[in-house]
Amino acid sequence: MTNILVCDDEKEIVDAIEIYLMQEGYGVVKAYDGEQAVKILNEDNDIKLLIIDIMMPKLDGIHACMKIREKSSIPIIFLSAKSEDVDKILGLNIGADDYVTKPFNPLELVARVKSNLRRYTKLGNELEEKQNIYAAGGLVINDDHKEVSVDGEIVKLTPIEYNILLLLVKNQGRVFSIDQIYENIWEEEAIGADNTVAVHIRHIREKIEINPKDPKYLKVVWGVGYKIEKQN
Repeated sequence: MTNILVCDDEKEIVDAIEIYLMQEGYGVVKAYDGEQAVKILNEDNDIKLLIIDIMMPKLDGIHACMKIREKSSIPIIFLSAKSEDVDKILGLNIGADDYVTKPFNPLELVARVKSNLRRYTKLGNELEEKQNIYAAGGLVINDDHKEVSVDGEIVKLTPIEYNILLLLVKNQGRVFSIDQIYENIWEEEAIGADNTVAVHIRHIREKIEINPKDPKYLKVVWGVGYKIEKQN
């Protein structure tokens, strides 16, 4: 059984989400503030995804996510009553993978859970016999080991960051628009995807580039999209 941690200070919301997730065959672990969520994840390595509210007592979702990202790359879906883009960007900036605004459609939340778990499971699949290694100069991706290195140093990426980078490295020199990146990685129609993709691109740059403001690998083609520069 795939276990999901649901954290919200409103017990009714946690209970409602539990019902829908259990109907889909998921196990549910419950928490009611960020401190509980962090403690549970530190003690339970069997949890595969976190759904967490942003506004909570003791430790809010933002700071909880920051602590969790120090040790774990599990998918994190934020819940929030706020719908402004700035809140969405903030959540993505500190390591969230997805974002659902309250009040939410339970079926949409379940669909996003499945989508994020599918990407995460794919990232952690067992190694195949044949190694799939892609390189652009000092940037190397071993897709069997799901490892990224730059000049021999391992770089830790979230599942979404990894999949974006893999897409671009496998297609060096090709420019992908924001919508193309979103539809390839999120596997859904790109509606208002600009901020979401841009935040993840910035995170990737911060991790693989010596100077993110003057990138060697991950280039922007203004007005068109992004590409991995072919290396000599």
